[in-house]
Parts: sequence; structure tokens; C-alpha cells
Amino acid sequence: MNTQDTICAIATAQGGAIGIVRVSGAEALSITDKIFHPTEKNPLPLTERKAYTVNFGQIKNEKGEIVDEVLVSLFRAPHSYTGENSVEISCHGSAYILQQVMQLLINNGCRTAGPGEFTQRAFLNGKMDLSQAEAVADLIASTSEATHRLAMNQMRGGFSKELAVLRNKLLHLTSLMELELDFSDHEELEFADRSELQALAAQIHQVIERLVQSFSIGNAIKNGIPVAIIGETNVGKSTLLNALLNEDKAIVSDIHGTTRDVIEDTMIINGVTFRFIDTAGIRQTDDTIENLGIKRSFKALEQAEIVILMYDLQRHENFKIFFQEVEPYLKNKQVILAQNKCDLVDNIPSNSEFDKNNYHTIAISARQKINIDKLQKLLTEVTHIPSISTNDVIVTNLRHYEALTHALDAITRVEQGLISSLPSDLISQDLRECIFHLNDIIGEVTTDEVLGNIFEHFCIGK
Repeated sequence: MNTQDTICAIATAQGGAIGIVRVSGAEALSITDKIFHPTEKNPLPLTERKAYTVNFGQIKNEKGEIVDEVLVSLFRAPHSYTGENSVEISCHGSAYILQQVMQLLINNGCRTAGPGEFTQRAFLNGKMDLSQAEAVADLIASTSEATHRLAMNQMRGGFSKELAVLRNKLLHLTSLMELELDFSDHEELEFADRSELQALAAQIHQVIERLVQSFSIGNAIKNGIPVAIIGETNVGKSTLLNALLNEDKAIVSDIHGTTRDVIEDTMIINGVTFRFIDTAGIRQTDDTIENLGIKRSFKALEQAEIVILMYDLQRHENFKIFFQEVEPYLKNKQVILAQNKCDLVDNIPSNSEFDKNNYHTIAISARQKINIDKLQKLLTEVTHIPSISTNDVIVTNLRHYEALTHALDAITRVEQGLISSLPSDLISQDLRECIFHLNDIIGEVTTDEVLGNIFEHFCIGK
């Protein structure tokens, strides 16, 4: 991808009243001048106009025909999103008009931008580091208040500032270790007490470990908390999924074994995204296809953080036998015992044997939607996600998590080396490795291949 080209792209979704075409690069102003005609009596070309101005005029084709009346916003390097000369052409949202403007720009020297190329140029031109650039995609994809806050904090540099503090401490530690190496012939010289170095390494370890551990929370916020709906056949799991989502997502039937595969959908409750997984009913069967679905049910059960364990109050005597089969999979999970079809029975058992910290019982009717609102409230109560503020630093990106995990391994080796009184050169090597992995997050050591993998998932025009 040639970063010297002037690029253009449609930056708005189809169907809106207004459409925006973005242009960025050294020739952005001069190329736009070829197709933009200001309506003033003594019009100045864009190349002679001041930055941060909005200019009214017309886009005309090669025949001099008016394509549209537009507003052109002008930005000059380095004070633009990309750090380059840039313009944004606001025209009417017609797909035909937008394509005509794009074609005219290309005919006059522009190239169509690739996915995320505007943000990639912002990174390459030092307008943001790589973690901030990745946050742009997360911000666009945010679907809840929590994901928006996390992405906004990262884009504003909250994560980068945390890493900068860590890097400075690591560099200080490295400089002390390598200073000892420079004067290794003078054994009487000691530039830092080893116990002080150990304390500093332990402090760095603590911060990196906190960031690593935050990924479980960040991943749940970003991708949704997995909630598995588990039970025997025909206890109402699919009916419950439809009631929670308020739509007919799953097929409902009185025939046993109707659901033969997992069905997933997401829903935002009180600002938190939940990923509901309707599973095949668990029972003994000779049906090969149904058995595959049951295996996937157990896999979903293992991956879930919250389990809605459903049973039919009319078949209460069967539940204890069924529970013995699934109980080993419920350790360290929040379990909601959903007593279904409460509208069809006179007495609801207390289930006192399930009076545990991570077990919660609620009587519902999935078909009549009785207590579904209470079940939704209970789901938000049993989640372990803390309230998120715009200042919280929580890792949501898998690439960042992997780099931090490697950095944690490296600083652990540093601590062990200091305790064991290893030579300074060996400890310095692990310190440099720790710094390398932190630099990888913000993009100081990133390869073109890594950049390509990151930005290929962006939308075109951003």
C-alpha cells in the first residue's frame, strides 16, 4: 500500500440524507480543486484557502455538468485526522452522486482507500499510537454504554498513558542494570541495591498482571457475557430464548429433540451485552445428529460464565437425576435455576438444597412471559462486571492481551533473576524483552504484516 498516494473513500453508510467523501494526501487540495467550483464571484482555489473552513460550491464533471451542490471542509497538514492535507466533501446521500464524485476524484489522480487506511495513515504520521488506532474500530463497533466507554478511554490515550508509565519504570531499571555492566571491572561499585530493584520489578509485575487479568472483564464487555440455557428436552429452553429476545429466534415444538444445534443471539440489558446460547436438550438418545447437538451443549456449558439451568416444574422429580449429570460443569459459574411453567402448578418447591452463593432460583413461565423481567434483572445482578468509568483501563484486545502475557512472563523472569543474583546481562535481556512486548502494543516495533492484519478489519472510509 503506497502511503504517498492521495486516497479517497465514501465515509458514510448508504441510505442517509447526507453522504461524505473523504480525501487525504499531498494532492488532496489540488485534485479536489479540479472538480470543485466555488460559487463566490471571485473564487479562490482550495489550495489558497485557509484551513478549518467550510466552502460552498458545485461538483462538476468533465462536460461541465453539475453533479451536486456540496460543502467542502478543508484541513491542512499536519493538523488533520491523518496528519496530511485532507478534505471532506459533504453532498446529498444519493448512491449515484457519491459514486460520481468518487469517479471524478479517481480520474483526476486519487486512489480508492483500503480498509482503515485513513486511520493507518494517522498512526504512521504520529497522530495516534497503534492501541489508539485500534480503539477507533472498537468505538465504531460499540453497541453498549460499557463498550463505548472502554473504546473512548483507549482512543483518548488512557491505555497508552498506563503503558508509558510502565515503560519509563522499565527503562530506569534497565539503565541501572546496564550501568553495572559498563563498570563490571569495578566490583566495589553498586549503582542500585538489589532489594530496591526487586521492589521496583514487583511493582511493574503487579501493574502488568492487573492489566492481564482485566482481559476477562474486557472480553466479556466487548463480546458479550456468554449465558448458556441448559436443560432436558422440552423444558422450554427455546421458548425462554424467544421470550428474552422478544422475537421468534428458535423453533418451539412439543416434540422432544427439536433443537439439535446451539442457537446464539445477543441482547443488551442495563448497558451490558449478554450472549444467550440456546442448546440442545440433554438426554440419552440413539439419534446421531441429536447426540452431536448434545455434545455442543456441554461445550457451551463449559464456555459459559452464567448458566440458566431450566427444568419443568411438572417434571420436578426428573431434575435431580439430570442435575447430577451437569453439576461437574457448574463449578465457578453463576447458576440460575429457572423453574419453568410456574403457571401450571400449585406449589413451587423451595430447592433449599441449592442454597449456595453462586446459585439463584426464580420461578418463571417462558410461554406466558411471567417473571422474564425479573430474570433479566437477576442476570445483571449475578454478573461480575464492575461499573466502568471513562478513566478505567481494561484490556479488550486479544493482541494486547497476548503481548501483555509475554511481558508478564519476562518481568517474572527478571524478579527471579534478581532473587537468584543472576548476572546483570541476563536480567537485562529479560528487561529488554518486556519493553519489546509493551512497545509492540503501541506500535513502535510493529511490522507491515501486523499492520495489515489490524487495519484489514476496519471499514473503508475510516
